[in-house]
Amino acid sequence: IANASWRMFRQMLEYKCEWYGKKLIAVDPKNTSRICSKCGYNSGAKPLEIREWICSKCQTKHDRDINAAVNILHKESKKLSGQGLAMVTS
Repeated sequence: IANASWRMFRQMLEYKCEWYGKKLIAVDPKNTSRICSKCGYNSGAKPLEIREWICSKCQTKHDRDINAAVNILHKESKKLSGQGLAMVTS
């Protein structure tokens, strides 16, 4: 996807968040599928065909996408706490 498409998508998200009184918080997804969401070990790059993996440090089994989502939530929580805000999930 071209950068322009992502920019347009982000602008729409920002607009909708503002419309509904919410705040959009962007999080860098770098390495989120590599890092174990339980112990923080970075297991290195994996080809996209690898959808599940086991952390070689703590032996936790991960679904690549779910692990990345959990890591993104962790990054978001750290970002919010640095601003004196709390994250609420449902």
